[in-house]
Amino acid sequence: MTVKANRSGRWHAHCVALAAQFGGKAMPWRGAMAMWAVLALAGPARAADKVTYILDWLPSGEETFPWIAQTEGLFAREGLDVTINAGRGTTDVITRMATGSAQFGSGGMNGLMTAAAEHGVPVRAVFSVFSKQPDAILTVQGGPITSIKSLAGHTLGTATFTSSNTIWPVIARQNGLDPADVNLLKVDPATLGPLLATGKVDALIDWVTSGTEIEEALKAVGKTMHTIPWSDSGLTGYGLSLFATDAMINDHPDIVARFVRAYAEAVRRSVASCAEGARAIHKALPEVDAALAEPQCGTTIALISNEISQRDGLGWFDPALLAETWSWVARAQNYPPDRIDPQKLVDTRFVPRM
Repeated sequence: MTVKANRSGRWHAHCVALAAQFGGKAMPWRGAMAMWAVLALAGPARAADKVTYILDWLPSGEETFPWIAQTEGLFAREGLDVTINAGRGTTDVITRMATGSAQFGSGGMNGLMTAAAEHGVPVRAVFSVFSKQPDAILTVQGGPITSIKSLAGHTLGTATFTSSNTIWPVIARQNGLDPADVNLLKVDPATLGPLLATGKVDALIDWVTSGTEIEEALKAVGKTMHTIPWSDSGLTGYGLSLFATDAMINDHPDIVARFVRAYAEAVRRSVASCAEGARAIHKALPEVDAALAEPQCGTTIALISNEISQRDGLGWFDPALLAETWSWVARAQNYPPDRIDPQKLVDTRFVPRM
Protein backbone atom coordinates (compact mmCIF):
# COMPACT_ATOMS: atom_id res chain seq x y z
CA MET A 1 0.00 0.00 0.00
CA THR A 2 1.36 3.42 -0.98
CA VAL A 3 0.24 6.50 0.95
CA LYS A 4 1.05 10.03 -0.16
CA ALA A 5 2.08 12.40 2.61
CA ASN A 6 -0.04 15.33 1.32
CA ARG A 7 -3.26 13.35 1.69
CA SER A 8 -3.47 13.88 5.45
CA GLY A 9 -7.15 13.01 5.66
CA ARG A 10 -6.70 9.68 3.88
CA TRP A 11 -3.57 8.98 5.91
CA HIS A 12 -5.56 9.46 9.09
CA ALA A 13 -8.25 7.10 7.79
CA HIS A 14 -5.67 4.43 7.01
CA CYS A 15 -4.22 4.72 10.50
CA VAL A 16 -7.63 4.49 12.12
CA ALA A 17 -8.47 1.40 10.07
CA LEU A 18 -5.15 -0.25 10.93
CA ALA A 19 -5.61 0.51 14.61
CA ALA A 20 -9.07 -1.00 14.50
CA GLN A 21 -7.60 -4.26 13.15
CA PHE A 22 -5.31 -4.51 16.16
CA GLY A 23 -7.73 -3.58 18.89
CA GLY A 24 -11.05 -2.47 17.55
CA LYS A 25 -10.58 1.15 18.65
CA ALA A 26 -9.31 4.19 16.77
CA MET A 27 -6.07 5.65 18.07
CA PRO A 28 -5.58 9.32 18.76
CA TRP A 29 -4.28 11.13 15.67
CA ARG A 30 -0.67 11.49 16.89
CA GLY A 31 -0.48 7.85 17.97
CA ALA A 32 -1.81 6.64 14.67
CA MET A 33 0.64 8.78 12.73
CA ALA A 34 3.55 7.51 14.80
CA MET A 35 2.58 3.88 14.31
CA TRP A 36 2.14 4.30 10.58
CA ALA A 37 5.50 6.04 10.29
CA VAL A 38 7.22 3.08 11.96
CA LEU A 39 5.50 0.60 9.64
CA ALA A 40 6.28 2.70 6.58
CA LEU A 41 9.96 2.90 7.48
CA ALA A 42 10.10 -0.86 8.07
CA GLY A 43 9.13 -1.51 4.47
CA PRO A 44 8.14 -4.92 3.09
CA ALA A 45 9.13 -8.07 4.96
CA ARG A 46 12.49 -9.48 3.91
CA ALA A 47 12.41 -12.84 2.19
CA ALA A 48 14.01 -15.66 4.18
CA ASP A 49 17.44 -16.83 3.07
CA LYS A 50 17.21 -20.33 1.62
CA VAL A 51 19.93 -22.81 2.65
CA THR A 52 20.33 -26.58 2.71
CA TYR A 53 21.54 -28.65 5.65
CA ILE A 54 22.67 -32.30 5.39
CA LEU A 55 22.45 -34.74 8.29
CA ASP A 56 25.37 -37.13 8.58
CA TRP A 57 22.97 -40.08 8.55
CA LEU A 58 19.29 -40.96 8.39
CA PRO A 59 16.91 -38.97 10.62
CA SER A 60 16.65 -40.32 14.17
CA GLY A 61 16.61 -39.25 17.78
CA GLU A 62 20.41 -39.04 17.69
CA GLU A 63 20.12 -35.61 16.04
CA THR A 64 16.94 -33.82 17.03
CA PHE A 65 18.48 -30.35 16.92
CA PRO A 66 17.73 -29.38 13.30
CA TRP A 67 14.17 -30.62 13.66
CA ILE A 68 13.63 -28.54 16.79
CA ALA A 69 15.05 -25.51 14.99
CA GLN A 70 12.77 -26.13 12.02
CA THR A 71 9.47 -27.11 13.64
CA GLU A 72 9.72 -24.71 16.59
CA GLY A 73 10.47 -21.71 14.38
CA LEU A 74 14.07 -21.07 15.47
CA PHE A 75 15.33 -21.01 11.88
CA ALA A 76 12.38 -18.88 10.77
CA ARG A 77 13.02 -16.42 13.58
CA GLU A 78 16.53 -15.94 12.18
CA GLY A 79 15.16 -15.32 8.69
CA LEU A 80 16.18 -18.72 7.35
CA ASP A 81 14.30 -21.16 5.12
CA VAL A 82 16.17 -24.44 5.72
CA THR A 83 15.86 -27.65 3.73
CA ILE A 84 17.07 -30.69 5.68
CA ASN A 85 18.37 -33.70 3.75
CA ALA A 86 19.67 -37.07 4.93
CA GLY A 87 23.29 -38.09 4.34
CA ARG A 88 25.37 -41.24 4.35
CA GLY A 89 28.22 -40.44 6.67
CA THR A 90 30.69 -37.59 7.09
CA THR A 91 32.45 -38.25 3.79
CA ASP A 92 29.15 -37.94 1.92
CA VAL A 93 28.27 -34.73 3.77
CA ILE A 94 31.63 -33.10 2.99
CA THR A 95 31.50 -34.17 -0.67
CA ARG A 96 28.02 -32.74 -1.17
CA MET A 97 28.93 -29.52 0.59
CA ALA A 98 32.11 -29.18 -1.46
CA THR A 99 30.13 -29.57 -4.69
CA GLY A 100 27.58 -26.93 -3.69
CA SER A 101 24.64 -29.21 -2.88
CA ALA A 102 24.44 -27.84 0.66
CA GLN A 103 25.79 -24.94 2.68
CA PHE A 104 25.61 -26.58 6.12
CA GLY A 105 25.95 -30.14 7.41
CA SER A 106 26.81 -32.31 10.38
CA GLY A 107 29.64 -34.82 10.65
CA GLY A 108 32.51 -36.15 12.70
CA MET A 109 35.62 -34.05 13.23
CA ASN A 110 37.80 -37.07 12.51
CA GLY A 111 36.17 -37.34 9.08
CA LEU A 112 36.74 -33.66 8.35
CA MET A 113 40.37 -33.94 9.41
CA THR A 114 40.92 -37.04 7.28
CA ALA A 115 39.42 -35.34 4.23
CA ALA A 116 41.57 -32.26 4.80
CA ALA A 117 44.71 -34.40 5.16
CA GLU A 118 43.96 -36.32 1.97
CA HIS A 119 43.01 -33.57 -0.46
CA GLY A 120 41.86 -30.43 1.33
CA VAL A 121 38.24 -29.36 1.68
CA PRO A 122 36.33 -26.05 1.37
CA VAL A 123 34.50 -26.80 4.61
CA ARG A 124 35.06 -25.75 8.24
CA ALA A 125 33.51 -26.71 11.56
CA VAL A 126 31.66 -23.81 13.18
CA PHE A 127 30.07 -25.46 16.24
CA SER A 128 31.03 -28.49 18.35
CA VAL A 129 28.09 -30.74 19.27
CA PHE A 130 29.82 -33.79 20.78
CA SER A 131 32.78 -32.76 22.92
CA LYS A 132 33.34 -36.44 23.64
CA GLN A 133 33.73 -39.24 21.13
CA PRO A 134 30.70 -41.57 20.73
CA ASP A 135 32.63 -44.75 19.81
CA ALA A 136 32.15 -47.73 22.13
CA ILE A 137 32.19 -51.48 22.63
CA LEU A 138 28.68 -52.87 23.10
CA THR A 139 28.40 -56.32 24.64
CA VAL A 140 26.22 -58.46 26.90
CA GLN A 141 26.02 -57.72 30.61
CA GLY A 142 27.51 -60.55 32.68
CA GLY A 143 29.57 -61.92 29.77
CA PRO A 144 33.34 -62.25 29.43
CA ILE A 145 33.86 -58.78 27.90
CA THR A 146 34.45 -56.23 30.64
CA SER A 147 37.12 -54.04 29.02
CA ILE A 148 38.79 -53.51 25.66
CA LYS A 149 41.72 -55.71 26.72
CA SER A 150 39.37 -58.60 27.53
CA LEU A 151 38.36 -58.81 23.84
CA ALA A 152 41.43 -60.96 23.12
CA GLY A 153 40.37 -64.28 21.62
CA HIS A 154 36.81 -63.12 20.94
CA THR A 155 34.79 -62.15 17.85
CA LEU A 156 34.06 -58.47 17.43
CA GLY A 157 31.39 -57.30 14.98
CA THR A 158 31.51 -53.93 13.26
CA ALA A 159 29.83 -52.13 10.37
CA THR A 160 31.92 -52.33 7.22
CA PHE A 161 32.22 -48.59 6.61
CA THR A 162 32.07 -47.06 10.09
CA SER A 163 34.72 -44.46 10.87
CA SER A 164 35.29 -46.25 14.20
CA ASN A 165 37.22 -48.94 12.33
CA THR A 166 39.97 -46.42 11.61
CA ILE A 167 40.53 -45.61 15.29
CA TRP A 168 40.04 -49.20 16.49
CA PRO A 169 43.68 -50.44 16.16
CA VAL A 170 44.99 -47.38 18.01
CA ILE A 171 42.55 -47.58 20.93
CA ALA A 172 43.12 -51.34 21.15
CA ARG A 173 46.89 -51.00 21.45
CA GLN A 174 46.56 -48.17 23.97
CA ASN A 175 44.54 -50.54 26.15
CA GLY A 176 47.07 -53.37 25.95
CA LEU A 177 45.32 -55.37 23.19
CA ASP A 178 46.94 -56.52 19.97
CA PRO A 179 44.24 -56.05 17.27
CA ALA A 180 45.46 -59.27 15.65
CA ASP A 181 44.22 -61.17 18.73
CA VAL A 182 40.62 -60.24 17.88
CA ASN A 183 38.50 -61.79 15.16
CA LEU A 184 37.09 -58.63 13.54
CA LEU A 185 33.95 -59.36 11.56
CA LYS A 186 32.77 -56.57 9.20
CA VAL A 187 29.07 -56.79 8.39
CA ASP A 188 26.04 -54.81 7.29
CA PRO A 189 25.08 -52.42 10.15
CA ALA A 190 21.51 -53.75 10.15
CA THR A 191 22.78 -57.16 11.30
CA LEU A 192 24.80 -55.98 14.30
CA GLY A 193 22.02 -56.30 16.89
CA PRO A 194 20.87 -59.77 15.80
CA LEU A 195 24.47 -61.04 15.68
CA LEU A 196 25.10 -60.00 19.28
CA ALA A 197 21.71 -61.24 20.45
CA THR A 198 22.27 -64.70 18.94
CA GLY A 199 25.84 -64.97 20.25
CA LYS A 200 27.45 -65.07 16.81
CA VAL A 201 29.68 -62.22 17.94
CA ASP A 202 30.82 -61.49 21.48
CA ALA A 203 30.77 -57.71 21.20
CA LEU A 204 30.24 -54.87 18.74
CA ILE A 205 32.02 -51.70 17.70
CA ASP A 206 29.37 -49.00 17.47
CA TRP A 207 28.43 -45.56 18.73
CA VAL A 208 26.80 -45.24 22.14
CA THR A 209 24.01 -43.40 20.32
CA SER A 210 23.13 -46.63 18.49
CA GLY A 211 22.69 -48.49 21.77
CA THR A 212 18.90 -48.17 21.79
CA GLU A 213 18.44 -50.45 18.78
CA ILE A 214 21.02 -52.95 20.02
CA GLU A 215 19.43 -53.01 23.46
CA GLU A 216 16.02 -53.78 21.94
CA ALA A 217 17.49 -56.76 20.08
CA LEU A 218 19.03 -58.06 23.31
CA LYS A 219 15.85 -57.57 25.34
CA ALA A 220 13.97 -59.75 22.88
CA VAL A 221 16.12 -62.71 23.98
CA GLY A 222 16.28 -61.81 27.66
CA LYS A 223 19.72 -60.20 27.64
CA THR A 224 20.99 -56.84 28.89
CA MET A 225 23.47 -54.58 27.13
CA HIS A 226 26.77 -53.44 28.64
CA THR A 227 28.52 -50.40 27.16
CA ILE A 228 32.27 -49.66 27.27
CA PRO A 229 32.72 -46.10 25.92
CA TRP A 230 36.07 -45.50 24.28
CA SER A 231 36.08 -42.08 25.93
CA ASP A 232 36.41 -43.97 29.24
CA SER A 233 39.30 -45.97 27.78
CA GLY A 234 41.52 -43.09 26.71
CA LEU A 235 39.92 -41.75 23.52
CA THR A 236 39.71 -37.97 23.57
CA GLY A 237 38.62 -35.39 21.05
CA TYR A 238 35.67 -33.80 19.34
CA GLY A 239 33.00 -35.82 17.59
CA LEU A 240 29.84 -34.63 15.84
CA SER A 241 30.11 -31.00 14.72
CA LEU A 242 28.28 -28.47 12.59
CA PHE A 243 29.99 -27.64 9.29
CA ALA A 244 29.66 -24.67 6.96
CA THR A 245 31.20 -24.14 3.54
CA ASP A 246 34.04 -21.67 3.10
CA ALA A 247 31.87 -19.82 0.58
CA MET A 248 29.17 -19.21 3.19
CA ILE A 249 31.67 -18.22 5.87
CA ASN A 250 33.52 -15.82 3.58
CA ASP A 251 30.64 -14.37 1.56
CA HIS A 252 27.66 -14.62 3.91
CA PRO A 253 28.92 -14.58 7.51
CA ASP A 254 25.61 -13.07 8.65
CA ILE A 255 23.73 -16.15 7.45
CA VAL A 256 26.24 -18.42 9.20
CA ALA A 257 25.84 -16.45 12.43
CA ARG A 258 22.05 -16.73 12.26
CA PHE A 259 22.14 -20.43 11.45
CA VAL A 260 24.51 -21.18 14.32
CA ARG A 261 22.40 -19.15 16.77
CA ALA A 262 19.28 -21.15 15.89
CA TYR A 263 21.18 -24.44 15.91
CA ALA A 264 22.83 -23.74 19.27
CA GLU A 265 19.47 -22.92 20.85
CA ALA A 266 18.05 -26.16 19.44
CA VAL A 267 20.94 -28.18 20.88
CA ARG A 268 20.35 -26.64 24.30
CA ARG A 269 16.65 -27.43 24.10
CA SER A 270 17.35 -31.01 23.01
CA VAL A 271 19.60 -31.56 26.04
CA ALA A 272 17.01 -29.99 28.33
CA SER A 273 14.14 -32.11 26.97
CA CYS A 274 14.53 -35.15 24.77
CA ALA A 275 10.74 -35.33 24.78
CA GLU A 276 10.65 -32.02 22.90
CA GLY A 277 13.24 -33.30 20.45
CA ALA A 278 11.29 -36.49 19.85
CA ARG A 279 8.08 -34.54 19.25
CA ALA A 280 9.87 -32.21 16.84
CA ILE A 281 11.29 -34.94 14.63
CA HIS A 282 8.01 -36.86 14.66
CA LYS A 283 6.16 -33.68 13.69
CA ALA A 284 8.47 -33.16 10.73
CA LEU A 285 8.70 -36.86 9.84
CA PRO A 286 5.70 -38.85 11.14
CA GLU A 287 7.40 -42.10 10.14
CA VAL A 288 9.98 -41.55 12.92
CA ASP A 289 8.61 -43.08 16.12
CA ALA A 290 8.78 -40.52 18.94
CA ALA A 291 8.82 -43.33 21.51
CA LEU A 292 12.08 -44.59 19.99
CA ALA A 293 13.54 -41.17 19.22
CA GLU A 294 13.35 -40.00 22.84
CA PRO A 295 15.69 -42.66 24.32
CA GLN A 296 17.97 -42.27 21.28
CA CYS A 297 18.23 -38.61 22.12
CA GLY A 298 19.02 -39.53 25.73
CA THR A 299 22.17 -41.37 24.65
CA THR A 300 23.63 -38.13 23.27
CA ILE A 301 23.30 -35.97 26.37
CA ALA A 302 26.58 -37.01 28.05
CA LEU A 303 28.39 -36.42 24.76
CA ILE A 304 27.04 -32.86 24.55
CA SER A 305 26.73 -31.72 28.16
CA ASN A 306 29.78 -32.78 30.14
CA GLU A 307 32.78 -31.38 31.99
CA ILE A 308 34.33 -30.21 28.71
CA SER A 309 31.35 -28.22 27.43
CA GLN A 310 30.74 -26.89 30.93
CA ARG A 311 34.34 -25.70 31.13
CA ASP A 312 34.66 -24.23 27.63
CA GLY A 313 31.08 -23.47 26.71
CA LEU A 314 28.68 -25.34 24.44
CA GLY A 315 29.87 -25.39 20.85
CA TRP A 316 33.44 -24.21 21.51
CA PHE A 317 36.59 -25.80 20.10
CA ASP A 318 39.47 -25.78 22.59
CA PRO A 319 42.81 -25.69 20.69
CA ALA A 320 44.41 -28.32 22.93
CA LEU A 321 41.53 -30.78 22.59
CA LEU A 322 41.37 -30.09 18.87
CA ALA A 323 45.05 -31.02 18.64
CA GLU A 324 44.33 -34.26 20.53
CA THR A 325 41.54 -35.06 18.07
CA TRP A 326 43.99 -34.67 15.19
CA SER A 327 46.62 -36.74 17.03
CA TRP A 328 44.25 -39.73 17.11
CA VAL A 329 43.45 -39.35 13.41
CA ALA A 330 47.11 -38.94 12.45
CA ARG A 331 48.16 -42.07 14.36
CA ALA A 332 45.27 -44.10 12.95
CA GLN A 333 46.02 -43.05 9.35
CA ASN A 334 49.82 -42.90 9.69
CA TYR A 335 49.90 -39.21 8.80
CA PRO A 336 52.84 -37.06 9.86
CA PRO A 337 51.78 -34.77 12.74
CA ASP A 338 52.33 -31.66 10.63
CA ARG A 339 50.21 -32.89 7.69
CA ILE A 340 47.52 -30.30 8.57
CA ASP A 341 46.94 -27.53 11.09
CA PRO A 342 43.69 -28.61 12.80
CA GLN A 343 43.02 -25.07 14.01
CA LYS A 344 42.49 -23.99 10.39
CA LEU A 345 39.57 -26.42 10.10
CA VAL A 346 37.43 -24.57 12.65
CA ASP A 347 35.97 -21.08 12.90
CA THR A 348 34.77 -20.18 16.38
CA ARG A 349 33.61 -16.65 15.56
CA PHE A 350 30.02 -17.79 15.29
CA VAL A 351 29.75 -19.78 18.52
CA PRO A 352 27.34 -17.99 20.89
CA ARG A 353 29.14 -17.35 24.17
CA MET A 354 26.63 -18.06 26.93
